[in-house]
Amino acid sequence: MFIVAGSLYVDPAGRDAYLASCVEVVRQARSAPGCVDFAVSADLVEPGRINVYERWESDAQLLAFRGAGPSEEQATAILGAEVHRYPISGVEAP
Repeated sequence: MFIVAGSLYVDPAGRDAYLASCVEVVRQARSAPGCVDFAVSADLVEPGRINVYERWESDAQLLAFRGAGPSEEQATAILGAEVHRYPISGVEAP
């Protein structure tokens, strides 16, 4: 299991439209085999920042879902990104 987390940066004036374009992707991801959680949200402090959080059971399941990646429109809107994959060695309740 692993987590994919980080930030995307878009034009602040286009952030709401970008997030609206992600709604169906989030729905599809959450119902995809191997997806434990998937969230894309507006940052509360930086107006052009979008926070990304995904948790997957395996690389194969993530790749099967992701396919070619974001749509051309979404890829064009992304001005920068800092997203990383974090392997999980264990999970404990708080």
